[in-house]
Amino acid sequence: MGIVSLLWGIVALLWMVLALIPLVGWANWLLIPFAVVGAILAAIGIAVTQPTHNARAKAGLVLNGIAIVVGAVRLMLGGGFV
Repeated sequence: MGIVSLLWGIVALLWMVLALIPLVGWANWLLIPFAVVGAILAAIGIAVTQPTHNARAKAGLVLNGIAIVVGAVRLMLGGGFV
């Protein structure tokens, strides 16, 4: 689960960078649910693995959390208005 959530977080961050481009802010409407699924996968990975082996899941949770926050702020600023 940890590696899946980490890869999911990397994809979410790349998608977030793409959504920061002007006129592509609509992608945040799809990015936020995508990153939420990645955060859920990371939380499951943290819960089911041993405390010494859950670093990848924690990193995935952080990456997906950053993507969610930045996407939400971008939408609040009006970047997702189509």
